[in-house]
Amino acid sequence: MNLSFFDQFTSPYLLGIPLILLAMLFPTLLLPTPNNRWINNRLSTLQLWFFHLITKQLMMPLNKKGHKWALILTSLMILLLTINLLGLLPYTFTPTTQLSMNMALAFPLWLATLLTGLRNQPSASLGHLLPEGTPTPLIPALIMIETTSLLIRPLALGVRLTANLTAGHLLIQLISTATTALLPIMPAVSALTALILLLLTILEVAVAMIQAYVFVLLLSLYLQENI
Repeated sequence: MNLSFFDQFTSPYLLGIPLILLAMLFPTLLLPTPNNRWINNRLSTLQLWFFHLITKQLMMPLNKKGHKWALILTSLMILLLTINLLGLLPYTFTPTTQLSMNMALAFPLWLATLLTGLRNQPSASLGHLLPEGTPTPLIPALIMIETTSLLIRPLALGVRLTANLTAGHLLIQLISTATTALLPIMPAVSALTALILLLLTILEVAVAMIQAYVFVLLLSLYLQENI
């Protein structure tokens, strides 16, 4: 019984072909297609306004040099947001519940921000490993601590996103199972758990949006430290 709760996190296969790539590419169908018309429909206008709002929020912590990353960060934000929200639909698969995928997104981008800092301002980037005014006996220990905290940043990004989404999906499945099991026995309790399930689903929608924003926002803050 416990194993069945985790079956939703296994990558689906069709004729031996993993469908995780299809699940990642499907959100692109929801994006507006460019056209030559001056006036678009309401949906396209709303989507463009939303993209502009996301870009503005992500670029606020960055200076002008960091604005070159606007396309990458905004695209990543929209990808994570759509995948997280579509994963809440019934009979769907959420690729961001896989730690391997989240690490594949977090590690290269974190490494790119680190290499950018080492190339543009190596002294300032290495200076973050040793705070100013550190007593001499504490220098080796602080360097090791700061280096460790620097290296676990991509792991923290991937684990945070995976853990939050996995916990939310498990809670939804547990409460929905309890709701259906209690319906023939105690309808009143089943109705109460159904209300809790509705509130939890609304909370998970907010969590899906917040976790996508936090993932990209932390990357932008790491970038700001190195430019």
